[in-house]
Amino acid sequence: MLRLPPAGRPGRDRGAVVLPGAPGYASAAELAERPRVAVVGGGIAGVAAAVGLVERGVAVHLFEREADLGGRLRGWPTTADGLPTTMSRGFHAFFRQYYNLRALLRRVDPALTALRPIADYPLLHTDGTTETFAGLPRTPPWNLAGFVLRSKAFTLADVRRMSPGVGVSLFDVSVPRIYAELDSVDATSYLRDIGFPPAARHLAFEVFSRSFFADPTELSAAELATMFHIYFLGSSEGLLFDVPRGPFCRTLWRPLRAHLERSGARVELSCPVDRIDRAGDGYLVRTDAGTTEVDGVVLATEVPALRRLVDASPGLGDPAWRARVGALRSAPPFLVSRLWLDRPARADRAPFLGTSGFTHLDNVSVLDLFDDDARVWRRRTGGSVVELHAYALDSRDQDAVVRVAVEEMRAVYPELRRARVRHEEHVLAEDCPLFAPGTFATRPTVTTGDPTLVLAGDGIRVDLPVALMERAATTGFHAANTLLERWRLRGHDLWTVGNRGRSALLRRVARRSRAG
Repeated sequence: MLRLPPAGRPGRDRGAVVLPGAPGYASAAELAERPRVAVVGGGIAGVAAAVGLVERGVAVHLFEREADLGGRLRGWPTTADGLPTTMSRGFHAFFRQYYNLRALLRRVDPALTALRPIADYPLLHTDGTTETFAGLPRTPPWNLAGFVLRSKAFTLADVRRMSPGVGVSLFDVSVPRIYAELDSVDATSYLRDIGFPPAARHLAFEVFSRSFFADPTELSAAELATMFHIYFLGSSEGLLFDVPRGPFCRTLWRPLRAHLERSGARVELSCPVDRIDRAGDGYLVRTDAGTTEVDGVVLATEVPALRRLVDASPGLGDPAWRARVGALRSAPPFLVSRLWLDRPARADRAPFLGTSGFTHLDNVSVLDLFDDDARVWRRRTGGSVVELHAYALDSRDQDAVVRVAVEEMRAVYPELRRARVRHEEHVLAEDCPLFAPGTFATRPTVTTGDPTLVLAGDGIRVDLPVALMERAATTGFHAANTLLERWRLRGHDLWTVGNRGRSALLRRVARRSRAG
């Protein structure tokens, strides 16, 4: 069971860093007039912003276009061969370094009992090479040393052949400096230039880089280095993670919606925002249901929706800011396929397997090994619920991609070769942010130049070592803090992994390398 961290720290890592919230009034009730804020988007970023604001007494109106909260982490009911169950946009890993996301979840689940630890997530290449993270030391640099000593794809001989002058940057990551150094280079070129062994590059780094929904040739090397810092060399939380015990909608979003509404927020579902106009010092938020007048706005949508809303709202921002929003790009399409099978995967399978070198298959999850709803399917039918992910697709032919990914899954899990698919559901989407080389400097930030208009989301720049779901939660709380500070209300503390390399010796080596 997961438990509360020691008092004063969000996890086990003594190197974690706190960014204290600004001082101020404890509640908007102490102000002459209660501020009103519209939060557009009910994913992680929007919910974090709404929670941060409503907990300080701000009048919050949250607009979400879908029928439930969650954004790209939402879930919805379905039926598999007559049995009620759920579908979602795919497996997500809740790493222990996700301090601000976990702080959000602790609002409704202080001990995080809704999360279940995953003991290991092995990696598999098509050539049969495997790696595992179970049993590694958690404290850097011993975690790296342990990985190298037992790795089949990354050996001590490979370490000696690497280029120290360039590669040492991985050991002294600091945001935003690392972007000034590496953002102009793509991840594949960077790893090749430092002499990173091809086997390890294809197995480990490709698996992680594709978790950003992009091929490594289209991913900024700075983003890759930051990720390496967050999950490996910058934190002693370890590389293992937790997953929700049940569907996202039930374990995460319904409790958080109830928390918001109990705190006084108004949550509008199935209510997309069409346009936002300036009205004096405030804004008019327009939906099919009517117009809402507010004093501040948090835009917390995914990239395509943000571009559309800004295009439809000519009164927002100046031309330079609007151009930065318009330049945001989405990563290539990705596919999530969930299969309800009539035969079980082996009980000793890892719940999650990362794969590399396949045509389409990027990972496989056996949901009935950790998800309570899927366990019901296994118990009642004797089968398994298996989920496949395919990232950075160059085709939108869903049937063709599904066919290949399923064939590759059956090759990896031979016990499922003859399994019959009793039900299947698929999601093909193209709405995740792309962190392409050379884009960091122009990426929109939480602040916009308008003190009452802020952005949040995993595609929004924040100069902290965070990524993926944690970037969404962090920018959401940061957006709330920005508005709270304007109204002289107390902000919320934010936590991150340390924003520098953990080894003083390696930092000195990196500084000398940069100076040379």
